[in-house]
Amino acid sequence: MNANEVIANRAFEILAKPRSSKEIHPNDHVNLCQSSNEVIPTAMHCAALWITERELLRALARLHAALGRKAKEFDVIKIGRTHLADATPIRLGQEFSGYARQVELSIERIKSAATGLAELPLGGTAIGSGINPHPEFAARAIAKISQLLGLPFREADNHFEAQAARDAAVHMSGSLKSLAVSLIKIANDLRWLASGPRCGIGEIHLPDTQPGSSIMPGKVNPVLCESVLEVAAHVIGCDATISRG
Repeated sequence: MNANEVIANRAFEILAKPRSSKEIHPNDHVNLCQSSNEVIPTAMHCAALWITERELLRALARLHAALGRKAKEFDVIKIGRTHLADATPIRLGQEFSGYARQVELSIERIKSAATGLAELPLGGTAIGSGINPHPEFAARAIAKISQLLGLPFREADNHFEAQAARDAAVHMSGSLKSLAVSLIKIANDLRWLASGPRCGIGEIHLPDTQPGSSIMPGKVNPVLCESVLEVAAHVIGCDATISRG
C-alpha cells in the first residue's frame, strides 16, 4: 500500500494538485483492484529478466568469446593433471576450450530459465481466480510493460500456479548457481596454473592488476580470480536463501 501512496503523490506533483485532492486515490486509481500477490512477483520477474538480458547474458557472451580466442591462441603443449597430479599431455588451448564450453552451456541454461521469467502473474489478483479487475487489464498492462522494457512478457498460463509459487525464480537462481560453480572451477584452475612462479606450478602468468605486496616485492596476488571466487560464493548463498524463501 505504501507504494500506491508514493505513486499517487507523484501523480499529484505531475498534475500540480494538492495531495489532499480526491482526484487520485491510492486504492481506487493507483491500485485499481490489483493485488500485491500479482504485482510484486511481476516486478521480480521484470527486474530479473531485464538484468539477465541487458547485462548478464551480454557479459557472458564477451567472456565466452574471450575464452574462445585464447583457446585458439594458446597452441602450446603442457602437462595435464588430474587431482593436481601430473597426467598425460594437453594443449593449453584445449584447457581453455573447456572453459569456453562451460560458459557457453551456462548461457544456454540461463536462456532456458529466462523463459519462465517472461510469464507474469498479472490478472490473477490475490489467489489466481482473477476476481475484480477489468477483463482487459492483464493483456493491456503486460503489452505496455513489454513495450517499455523491450522484452517478450506474456500472461501466465495458470494463475493459480503463478500466484502461489515462485518456481521460475528458483529455476533461474539454480542456473545462476551452476554458472557460479563453473566460474569457481575456472578461477581456481587459473590460480593453480599461475601459482609460484618459482615454487609453484607457474605455467601461466596472470596480468598484474594492482601493486604487489608491501613486504614481499614482486609478489602480486591473483585478485581477479579471488574476487570471482567470492562473488560465486555469494551467488551460491543467495540460491540457498531463494530456495528456502
